[in-house]
Amino acid sequence: MEKISATFFERNPVICARELIGCHFQWKGCAGRIVETEAYLSVDDPACHTWSRPSARVFVETHQAGDAYVYLNYGMHWMFNVLIKSDEGSGFVLFRALEPVAGLEEMRGRRAGVGDRLLAAGPGKLTRAMGIDGSAHGVCFLGNADCGIVRSKPVETCASGRIGISKAVELPWRFGDPASLSLSRKF
Repeated sequence: MEKISATFFERNPVICARELIGCHFQWKGCAGRIVETEAYLSVDDPACHTWSRPSARVFVETHQAGDAYVYLNYGMHWMFNVLIKSDEGSGFVLFRALEPVAGLEEMRGRRAGVGDRLLAAGPGKLTRAMGIDGSAHGVCFLGNADCGIVRSKPVETCASGRIGISKAVELPWRFGDPASLSLSRKF
């Protein structure tokens, strides 16, 4: 299988978010199949961090497409995003849910089972299961031997309005695999 390079993220954020569904996300010995994402535009999107956080605008200006944008949500949960930069629009793709593939159950010290499908069902659970925290912010992870995203065959994808936010929720920029049992919320 082919690893995705930074050029994948030099396109429209909405297209990237949709096409990541079904790919495998690898992070330091853990792996999961991406089953849910959300897209955010860095300009004219009131739900994006760039709308109200000058530091997020600086991040977009000073980092490369494909770099990790990780932030602490409500002082409790780390959120993992990938920076998108292109002439078509810049922004972020939030990883909302993964299906465990390897390493997650061992990291949690238990056998794989039905409950493990929910181990990474939600952006905060995803980062906790993968061992991602604020130290990953700004990291160019795509070229690392033990981190990256591996392309897989396309899967059926559904779209809906974004969730977990209060602004611009009507935009159909949440994507997922409707057959997955690991979604943070059904479509």
